[in-house]
Amino acid sequence: MTTERAARAEVDGDERKLAQSRRKMTLDKAFREFARYPTPWMIAPLSLGSVVARIVVGDFAWTDGLVPVVMIVSFPLAEWLIHVFILHWRPRSLGRLKIDTLLSRKHREHHNNPRDIPLVFIPWQVLCGVIPAVVLLGVFAFGRVGLGLTFLATLGLLGLAYEWTHYLIHTDYKPKSRFYRATWRNHRFHHYKNEHYWFTVTTAGTADRILGTYPDPDSVAKSPTARNLHAVG
Repeated sequence: MTTERAARAEVDGDERKLAQSRRKMTLDKAFREFARYPTPWMIAPLSLGSVVARIVVGDFAWTDGLVPVVMIVSFPLAEWLIHVFILHWRPRSLGRLKIDTLLSRKHREHHNNPRDIPLVFIPWQVLCGVIPAVVLLGVFAFGRVGLGLTFLATLGLLGLAYEWTHYLIHTDYKPKSRFYRATWRNHRFHHYKNEHYWFTVTTAGTADRILGTYPDPDSVAKSPTARNLHAVG
């Protein structure tokens, strides 16, 4: 078998194993496991609290409908940018200072062992800094507190959607819908075939198609660093 076909065989093998598995992973089982990890419990209060506060504040305007639409439409692009420039950050040295963030280190570990579920989630240490920062952004950057709360509620829901989708892709849950199967396969090609392509996680190649990182899998060579990003030991 050529190296170009090896990754596709690995992804196809994953699908066959799921189809033949006696221990079926249901959405209920998957959700119970998902709820064991800290990240959802950190993001959910942000969204729920923002929704409650938004209702209390009132003062609704047409922009409260526009902001979620813009955020949802642009989310695949944000995913792509974060994945490429933050998660796949190559460690650099500035004199004696080594620049290597916790997010990039954890993401390298995730590529090294895609089946290690705790590594699927955003590190809780990162959220400890990100959540207060976005709350300040929501309160002070929108000119109207109500609109900022709309932003925060939407951001929390998008964060939960990202964590759930990414988590589910890495479990033994068998894809059923055509859309989810495409998303599932794309992400596995990213991990098992070539880490330079298929960067979106919650959608099936949206931003990737626009930005040129959605090739025919058969046309892409298997990368020797898909499991060891940047060949960093």
